[in-house]
Amino acid sequence: MAGMKIVFGLLTFVTVGMIIGALFQLAFIRRLEESSGIPHWVDDKEAVVLRLGMVKPEVLSWSPRIILFRNFLSMEECDYLRAVARPRLQISTVVDTKTGKGIKSDVRTSSGMFLSPEERKYPIIQAIERRIAVYSQIPEENGELIQVLRYEKSQYYRPHHDYFSDTFNLKRGGQRVATMLMYLSDNVEGGETYFPMAGTGECTCGARTMKGLCVKPAKGDAVLFWSMGLDGESDMNSLHGGCEVLGGEKWSATKWMRQRATT
Repeated sequence: MAGMKIVFGLLTFVTVGMIIGALFQLAFIRRLEESSGIPHWVDDKEAVVLRLGMVKPEVLSWSPRIILFRNFLSMEECDYLRAVARPRLQISTVVDTKTGKGIKSDVRTSSGMFLSPEERKYPIIQAIERRIAVYSQIPEENGELIQVLRYEKSQYYRPHHDYFSDTFNLKRGGQRVATMLMYLSDNVEGGETYFPMAGTGECTCGARTMKGLCVKPAKGDAVLFWSMGLDGESDMNSLHGGCEVLGGEKWSATKWMRQRATT
């Protein structure tokens, strides 16, 4: 009995010692952080631009490569992009594979506009561009101008690839490597981004159940996916589309990134 008490006492002593040691270690780490300025991101301009501590990445698929970034844009940035785009919206077009020019098509029924080179110099746009470059690891100069899109009820974008199948568009910047798709509105019914070749399960696309992966639009979130594989070839599995909007308005902003500088 006395031996049991001694063992119990020793275990208690060791446990308490471990707890105290852990507390001292946490306090030491805290002091290191404070002295290095790590927790003071609010005073770090680069950290604020990148929204460090707020953006939450989640890998959705490795083939094709798809990453979801929660809270990629602030609510103010979303509202700003919509306000800039609204008075300049026009019927969206698709790329003609023969000429490389934009043509109207029932494949895509949204309305949209492109920011101008001058608007690209605005501080809020520069912050978004910088963030896209860092999280995608593709230089800013390789990016096309941001396009803002609005999908109203019953509008959609049929599955397609972002990479080019014509030679006209390859002249400036080469092939499209990746796409950052940013959601600018909430309370959208339907309007999911659909990847038919991703995953082995099923998902809801508009009012239909489809095989593949669907990403529900949420204001501030962004989806990064690659049109080019690690072998340098166009990835056919990057096929994607915009599901039919059943209610509300779906607003998004798209940034396509090329192999080389576009300017």
